[in-house]
Amino acid sequence: MAVKGRVKVGIIGSRFQADIHAASLTMVPDAAEVVAVASPTPGNAQKLADRYGIDRVFTDYRQMLAEKDIEMVTIAAPNYLHARMTVDIANAGKHVVCEKPLCMTLEEADLIIDTCRQKGVLLMYAEELFFVPKYVKAKEMADQGAFGKVYRVKQMEKHFGPHDDWFWDVEKSGGGVFMDMGCHGIAFCYWFLGRPKIESVYCQMATHVHAGRTKGEDDSVCVLEFAGGAVGLIENSWARRGGMEDRIEVYGEGGVTYADLHMGNALPTYSEYGYGYAVEKAPTTKGWTWPVFEELWNYGFPQEMRHFARCVRGKEEPQATGADGRVVQEVLYAGYKSAGTGGKVSLPFRADGTKRPIDLWLESR
Repeated sequence: MAVKGRVKVGIIGSRFQADIHAASLTMVPDAAEVVAVASPTPGNAQKLADRYGIDRVFTDYRQMLAEKDIEMVTIAAPNYLHARMTVDIANAGKHVVCEKPLCMTLEEADLIIDTCRQKGVLLMYAEELFFVPKYVKAKEMADQGAFGKVYRVKQMEKHFGPHDDWFWDVEKSGGGVFMDMGCHGIAFCYWFLGRPKIESVYCQMATHVHAGRTKGEDDSVCVLEFAGGAVGLIENSWARRGGMEDRIEVYGEGGVTYADLHMGNALPTYSEYGYGYAVEKAPTTKGWTWPVFEELWNYGFPQEMRHFARCVRGKEEPQATGADGRVVQEVLYAGYKSAGTGGKVSLPFRADGTKRPIDLWLESR
Protein backbone atom coordinates (compact mmCIF):
# COMPACT_ATOMS: atom_id res chain seq x y z
CA MET A 1 0.00 0.00 0.00
CA ALA A 2 1.01 3.60 -0.57
CA VAL A 3 2.65 5.57 2.22
CA LYS A 4 1.81 8.99 0.82
CA GLY A 5 -0.73 10.64 -1.43
CA ARG A 6 -4.47 10.36 -1.13
CA VAL A 7 -5.84 7.33 0.70
CA LYS A 8 -7.83 5.09 -1.63
CA VAL A 9 -11.20 4.22 -0.09
CA GLY A 10 -13.85 1.61 -0.71
CA ILE A 11 -17.38 2.01 0.66
CA ILE A 12 -19.66 -0.87 1.68
CA GLY A 13 -23.25 0.26 1.32
CA SER A 14 -25.19 2.43 -1.10
CA ARG A 15 -28.02 4.12 0.78
CA PHE A 16 -28.27 7.13 3.10
CA GLN A 17 -25.12 6.72 5.20
CA ALA A 18 -23.02 5.49 2.28
CA ASP A 19 -24.04 8.61 0.38
CA ILE A 20 -22.84 10.72 3.33
CA HIS A 21 -19.51 8.89 3.32
CA ALA A 22 -19.08 9.42 -0.43
CA ALA A 23 -20.11 13.08 -0.31
CA SER A 24 -17.89 13.78 2.68
CA LEU A 25 -14.85 12.12 1.14
CA THR A 26 -15.26 14.16 -2.02
CA MET A 27 -15.10 17.28 0.17
CA VAL A 28 -11.58 16.38 1.37
CA PRO A 29 -9.74 15.61 -1.90
CA ASP A 30 -6.38 16.43 -0.32
CA ALA A 31 -6.70 13.41 1.97
CA ALA A 32 -8.72 10.69 0.26
CA GLU A 33 -10.50 9.48 -2.84
CA VAL A 34 -13.29 6.93 -3.20
CA VAL A 35 -12.31 4.37 -5.81
CA ALA A 36 -14.92 1.64 -5.24
CA VAL A 37 -18.35 0.93 -3.79
CA ALA A 38 -20.01 -2.40 -2.99
CA SER A 39 -23.67 -3.17 -2.33
CA PRO A 40 -25.73 -6.32 -2.91
CA THR A 41 -28.84 -4.34 -3.87
CA PRO A 42 -29.12 -4.40 -7.68
CA GLY A 43 -28.50 -0.97 -9.18
CA ASN A 44 -27.95 0.90 -5.92
CA ALA A 45 -24.15 0.78 -5.98
CA GLN A 46 -24.12 1.93 -9.59
CA LYS A 47 -26.36 4.90 -8.78
CA LEU A 48 -24.05 5.96 -5.96
CA ALA A 49 -21.03 5.51 -8.22
CA ASP A 50 -22.64 7.62 -10.94
CA ARG A 51 -23.41 10.43 -8.48
CA TYR A 52 -19.85 10.69 -7.23
CA GLY A 53 -17.76 9.49 -10.17
CA ILE A 54 -16.65 6.26 -8.49
CA ASP A 55 -14.94 3.97 -11.01
CA ARG A 56 -15.42 0.49 -9.58
CA VAL A 57 -18.74 -1.10 -8.57
CA PHE A 58 -19.26 -4.47 -6.86
CA THR A 59 -22.28 -6.42 -5.66
CA ASP A 60 -20.11 -8.50 -3.30
CA TYR A 61 -17.93 -6.51 -0.91
CA ARG A 62 -15.49 -9.40 -0.65
CA GLN A 63 -14.62 -8.93 -4.31
CA MET A 64 -13.92 -5.27 -3.59
CA LEU A 65 -11.59 -6.30 -0.75
CA ALA A 66 -9.45 -8.14 -3.30
CA GLU A 67 -8.57 -4.81 -4.95
CA LYS A 68 -4.94 -4.29 -3.93
CA ASP A 69 -4.89 -0.49 -4.06
CA ILE A 70 -7.76 0.03 -1.61
CA GLU A 71 -6.35 1.03 1.77
CA MET A 72 -9.38 1.98 3.87
CA VAL A 73 -12.93 0.64 3.82
CA THR A 74 -15.95 2.33 5.35
CA ILE A 75 -18.90 0.26 6.55
CA ALA A 76 -22.33 1.79 5.99
CA ALA A 77 -24.35 -1.41 6.29
CA PRO A 78 -26.95 -2.74 8.76
CA ASN A 79 -25.69 -3.31 12.31
CA TYR A 80 -25.87 -7.11 12.22
CA LEU A 81 -23.30 -7.16 9.39
CA HIS A 82 -20.69 -4.93 11.04
CA ALA A 83 -18.70 -7.63 12.82
CA ARG A 84 -18.49 -10.02 9.88
CA MET A 85 -17.50 -7.21 7.51
CA THR A 86 -14.90 -5.79 9.90
CA VAL A 87 -13.22 -9.18 10.28
CA ASP A 88 -13.18 -9.64 6.49
CA ILE A 89 -11.73 -6.17 5.93
CA ALA A 90 -9.03 -6.72 8.56
CA ASN A 91 -8.15 -10.10 7.11
CA ALA A 92 -7.70 -8.37 3.74
CA GLY A 93 -5.16 -6.07 5.39
CA LYS A 94 -7.20 -2.88 5.05
CA HIS A 95 -8.04 -0.23 7.63
CA VAL A 96 -11.63 -0.09 8.88
CA VAL A 97 -14.05 2.78 9.44
CA CYS A 98 -17.15 1.27 11.06
CA GLU A 99 -20.39 3.18 11.46
CA LYS A 100 -22.08 3.28 14.83
CA PRO A 101 -22.93 1.14 16.71
CA LEU A 102 -19.79 -0.93 16.45
CA CYS A 103 -21.64 -4.25 16.26
CA MET A 104 -24.42 -6.24 17.97
CA THR A 105 -22.76 -7.89 21.00
CA LEU A 106 -19.80 -7.47 23.33
CA GLU A 107 -18.44 -10.79 22.12
CA GLU A 108 -18.40 -9.37 18.59
CA ALA A 109 -16.77 -6.17 19.83
CA ASP A 110 -13.95 -8.13 21.46
CA LEU A 111 -13.52 -10.26 18.33
CA ILE A 112 -13.19 -7.37 15.90
CA ILE A 113 -10.92 -5.34 18.16
CA ASP A 114 -8.63 -8.34 18.60
CA THR A 115 -8.70 -9.19 14.89
CA CYS A 116 -7.78 -5.67 13.81
CA ARG A 117 -4.97 -5.58 16.36
CA GLN A 118 -3.61 -8.92 15.20
CA LYS A 119 -3.75 -7.89 11.55
CA GLY A 120 -2.10 -4.54 12.22
CA VAL A 121 -4.92 -2.40 10.83
CA LEU A 122 -6.73 0.56 12.35
CA LEU A 123 -10.27 0.12 13.64
CA MET A 124 -11.83 3.59 13.58
CA TYR A 125 -15.28 4.22 15.03
CA ALA A 126 -17.38 6.63 13.00
CA GLU A 127 -18.77 8.89 15.73
CA GLU A 128 -19.22 12.20 13.94
CA LEU A 129 -20.27 14.11 17.08
CA PHE A 130 -16.56 14.21 17.99
CA PHE A 131 -16.11 16.44 14.92
CA VAL A 132 -19.18 18.72 14.97
CA PRO A 133 -17.68 22.23 14.98
CA LYS A 134 -20.03 23.58 17.65
CA TYR A 135 -19.50 20.58 19.90
CA VAL A 136 -15.74 20.66 19.41
CA LYS A 137 -15.76 24.31 20.46
CA ALA A 138 -17.81 23.50 23.56
CA LYS A 139 -15.31 20.82 24.57
CA GLU A 140 -12.38 23.14 23.88
CA MET A 141 -13.89 25.72 26.26
CA ALA A 142 -14.59 23.07 28.88
CA ASP A 143 -11.04 21.75 28.67
CA GLN A 144 -9.76 25.31 29.13
CA GLY A 145 -11.73 25.58 32.38
CA ALA A 146 -14.47 27.90 31.13
CA PHE A 147 -17.17 26.14 33.14
CA GLY A 148 -15.14 24.99 36.11
CA LYS A 149 -15.97 21.45 37.23
CA VAL A 150 -18.51 20.07 34.75
CA TYR A 151 -21.25 18.19 36.58
CA ARG A 152 -23.76 17.50 33.81
CA VAL A 153 -23.60 16.97 30.06
CA LYS A 154 -26.79 16.50 28.05
CA GLN A 155 -27.13 15.33 24.45
CA MET A 156 -30.38 14.84 22.62
CA GLU A 157 -31.31 13.71 19.13
CA LYS A 158 -34.92 13.40 18.07
CA HIS A 159 -36.90 13.04 14.84
CA PHE A 160 -39.76 10.91 13.46
CA GLY A 161 -37.81 7.84 12.45
CA PRO A 162 -34.96 6.51 10.31
CA HIS A 163 -34.59 6.36 6.54
CA ASP A 164 -34.07 2.67 5.85
CA ASP A 165 -36.39 -0.22 6.66
CA TRP A 166 -33.75 -2.31 8.41
CA PHE A 167 -33.59 0.14 11.34
CA TRP A 168 -37.14 -0.87 12.28
CA ASP A 169 -36.28 -4.60 12.23
CA VAL A 170 -34.70 -5.47 15.58
CA GLU A 171 -33.23 -8.66 14.10
CA LYS A 172 -31.02 -6.49 11.89
CA SER A 173 -30.60 -3.41 14.08
CA GLY A 174 -30.37 -4.94 17.57
CA GLY A 175 -32.71 -2.35 19.08
CA GLY A 176 -34.77 0.75 18.52
CA VAL A 177 -33.95 4.42 18.95
CA PHE A 178 -31.58 3.85 21.87
CA MET A 179 -29.47 1.51 19.74
CA ASP A 180 -29.70 3.84 16.75
CA MET A 181 -29.12 7.24 18.35
CA GLY A 182 -28.43 6.61 22.02
CA CYS A 183 -25.02 5.39 20.91
CA HIS A 184 -24.27 8.97 19.81
CA GLY A 185 -25.14 10.42 23.20
CA ILE A 186 -23.22 7.77 25.13
CA ALA A 187 -20.10 8.35 23.07
CA PHE A 188 -20.48 12.13 23.24
CA CYS A 189 -20.80 12.34 27.03
CA TYR A 190 -17.93 9.89 27.52
CA TRP A 191 -15.68 11.84 25.12
CA PHE A 192 -16.68 15.29 26.35
CA LEU A 193 -15.85 14.46 29.95
CA GLY A 194 -12.45 13.00 29.05
CA ARG A 195 -13.41 9.30 29.00
CA PRO A 196 -13.86 8.73 32.75
CA LYS A 197 -15.12 5.38 34.01
CA ILE A 198 -18.87 4.94 33.64
CA GLU A 199 -20.13 3.60 36.94
CA SER A 200 -23.85 3.07 36.35
CA VAL A 201 -26.59 3.29 33.73
CA TYR A 202 -30.29 3.98 34.19
CA CYS A 203 -32.76 3.96 31.29
CA GLN A 204 -36.44 4.34 30.60
CA MET A 205 -37.89 3.52 27.19
CA ALA A 206 -41.23 2.97 25.49
CA THR A 207 -42.90 2.70 22.10
CA HIS A 208 -45.34 5.60 21.78
CA VAL A 209 -45.98 5.99 18.05
CA HIS A 210 -44.47 3.23 15.90
CA ALA A 211 -45.70 0.02 17.58
CA GLY A 212 -47.21 -1.07 14.28
CA ARG A 213 -43.85 -0.88 12.57
CA THR A 214 -41.29 -2.11 15.08
CA LYS A 215 -40.82 -4.16 18.22
CA GLY A 216 -38.22 -1.62 19.24
CA GLU A 217 -38.55 1.43 21.46
CA ASP A 218 -39.18 4.76 19.75
CA ASP A 219 -38.36 6.96 22.75
CA SER A 220 -35.69 6.68 25.44
CA VAL A 221 -34.04 8.54 28.29
CA CYS A 222 -30.69 7.43 29.69
CA VAL A 223 -28.70 8.63 32.72
CA LEU A 224 -24.99 7.83 33.00
CA GLU A 225 -23.11 8.25 36.26
CA PHE A 226 -19.38 8.82 35.84
CA ALA A 227 -16.49 8.43 38.24
CA GLY A 228 -15.87 11.85 39.73
CA GLY A 229 -19.55 12.69 40.03
CA ALA A 230 -20.51 13.99 36.59
CA VAL A 231 -23.78 12.86 35.02
CA GLY A 232 -24.61 12.32 31.35
CA LEU A 233 -28.22 12.75 30.27
CA ILE A 234 -29.21 11.33 26.88
CA GLU A 235 -32.63 11.81 25.27
CA ASN A 236 -33.60 10.13 22.00
CA SER A 237 -36.79 9.79 20.03
CA TRP A 238 -38.23 8.49 16.79
CA ALA A 239 -41.58 9.89 17.95
CA ARG A 240 -40.80 13.59 17.59
CA ARG A 241 -42.74 15.24 14.80
CA GLY A 242 -41.61 18.39 13.03
CA GLY A 243 -38.15 17.38 11.84
CA MET A 244 -34.84 16.82 13.53
CA GLU A 245 -33.52 18.16 16.82
CA ASP A 246 -29.90 17.64 17.86
CA ARG A 247 -28.36 19.68 20.66
CA ILE A 248 -26.18 19.63 23.73
CA GLU A 249 -26.14 21.36 27.11
CA VAL A 250 -23.10 21.58 29.38
CA TYR A 251 -23.33 22.62 33.03
CA GLY A 252 -20.41 23.39 35.32
CA GLU A 253 -20.07 25.02 38.70
CA GLY A 254 -18.62 28.06 36.95
CA GLY A 255 -20.55 28.29 33.71
CA VAL A 256 -22.84 26.80 31.10
CA THR A 257 -23.04 26.48 27.32
CA TYR A 258 -25.71 25.36 24.86
CA ALA A 259 -25.25 24.25 21.26
CA ASP A 260 -27.96 23.46 18.74
CA LEU A 261 -26.68 21.57 15.73
CA HIS A 262 -29.11 23.26 13.35
CA MET A 263 -30.13 26.61 14.78
CA GLY A 264 -27.58 29.25 13.86
CA ASN A 265 -26.80 27.34 10.66
CA ALA A 266 -30.31 27.77 9.28
CA LEU A 267 -32.39 30.38 7.49
CA PRO A 268 -35.82 30.98 9.07
CA THR A 269 -38.00 30.60 5.99
CA TYR A 270 -41.70 30.71 5.16
CA SER A 271 -43.04 29.31 1.88
CA GLU A 272 -46.59 28.70 0.64
CA TYR A 273 -45.28 26.50 -2.16
CA GLY A 274 -42.38 24.51 -0.75
CA TYR A 275 -38.94 23.94 -2.23
CA GLY A 276 -36.41 21.16 -2.78
CA TYR A 277 -34.67 20.39 0.52
CA ALA A 278 -34.53 21.93 3.98
CA VAL A 279 -32.66 19.63 6.34
CA GLU A 280 -32.34 15.95 7.22
CA LYS A 281 -35.64 14.40 8.38
CA ALA A 282 -37.70 17.54 7.60
CA PRO A 283 -41.22 16.29 6.71
CA THR A 284 -42.14 19.26 4.49
CA THR A 285 -40.79 22.49 3.03
CA LYS A 286 -44.11 24.34 3.15
CA GLY A 287 -44.93 26.82 5.89
CA TRP A 288 -42.18 27.75 8.33
CA THR A 289 -38.97 25.77 7.87
CA TRP A 290 -35.31 26.15 8.74
CA PRO A 291 -33.18 25.15 5.72
CA VAL A 292 -29.53 24.62 6.59
CA PHE A 293 -26.39 25.36 4.62
CA GLU A 294 -23.11 23.39 4.60
CA GLU A 295 -25.06 20.58 6.25
CA LEU A 296 -22.43 17.84 6.15
CA TRP A 297 -19.72 20.19 7.40
CA ASN A 298 -21.89 21.29 10.32
CA TYR A 299 -22.46 17.62 11.15
CA GLY A 300 -18.70 16.98 11.15
CA PHE A 301 -18.65 14.24 8.51
CA PRO A 302 -15.95 15.61 6.15
CA GLN A 303 -13.70 16.48 9.10
CA GLU A 304 -14.17 12.96 10.43
CA MET A 305 -13.26 11.31 7.12
CA ARG A 306 -10.26 13.56 6.60
CA HIS A 307 -9.06 12.69 10.10
CA PHE A 308 -9.41 8.96 9.46
CA ALA A 309 -7.51 9.23 6.18
CA ARG A 310 -4.72 11.13 7.93
CA CYS A 311 -4.62 8.38 10.56
CA VAL A 312 -4.01 5.84 7.80
CA ARG A 313 -1.06 7.96 6.68
CA GLY A 314 0.24 8.12 10.26
CA LYS A 315 -0.25 11.89 10.46
CA GLU A 316 -2.81 11.76 13.31
CA GLU A 317 -3.86 9.37 16.07
CA PRO A 318 -7.48 8.14 15.87
CA GLN A 319 -9.86 10.18 18.00
CA ALA A 320 -12.54 7.48 17.85
CA THR A 321 -11.53 3.82 18.02
CA GLY A 322 -12.94 0.37 18.46
CA ALA A 323 -12.33 0.77 22.19
CA ASP A 324 -14.77 3.70 22.24
CA GLY A 325 -17.28 1.61 20.33
CA ARG A 326 -16.94 -1.19 22.86
CA VAL A 327 -17.65 1.19 25.75
CA VAL A 328 -20.79 2.31 23.93
CA GLN A 329 -21.80 -1.31 23.30
CA GLU A 330 -21.50 -2.15 26.99
CA VAL A 331 -23.66 0.84 27.95
CA LEU A 332 -26.27 -0.12 25.35
CA TYR A 333 -26.57 -3.57 26.92
CA ALA A 334 -26.72 -2.10 30.42
CA GLY A 335 -29.30 0.45 29.29
CA TYR A 336 -31.68 -2.14 27.89
CA LYS A 337 -31.21 -4.22 31.04
CA SER A 338 -32.02 -1.17 33.17
CA ALA A 339 -35.15 -0.42 31.18
CA GLY A 340 -36.21 -4.02 31.62
CA THR A 341 -35.68 -4.14 35.37
CA GLY A 342 -36.51 -0.55 36.25
CA GLY A 343 -33.29 -0.01 38.20
CA LYS A 344 -29.72 1.15 37.83
CA VAL A 345 -27.21 -1.24 36.32
CA SER A 346 -23.60 -1.04 37.47
CA LEU A 347 -20.67 -1.38 35.11
CA PRO A 348 -18.84 -3.49 34.12
CA PHE A 349 -21.79 -5.41 32.70
CA ARG A 350 -22.02 -8.41 30.39
CA ALA A 351 -24.90 -10.42 29.04
CA ASP A 352 -23.10 -13.30 27.39
CA GLY A 353 -25.27 -15.24 25.00
CA THR A 354 -27.75 -12.39 24.48
CA LYS A 355 -27.75 -11.87 20.73
CA ARG A 356 -29.34 -8.41 20.67
CA PRO A 357 -29.20 -5.67 23.31
CA ILE A 358 -32.95 -5.09 23.04
CA ASP A 359 -33.68 -8.64 24.16
CA LEU A 360 -32.84 -7.55 27.72
CA TRP A 361 -35.79 -5.15 27.54
CA LEU A 362 -38.19 -7.26 25.48
CA GLU A 363 -37.90 -10.31 27.72
CA SER A 364 -39.22 -8.31 30.68
CA ARG A 365 -42.33 -6.97 28.93
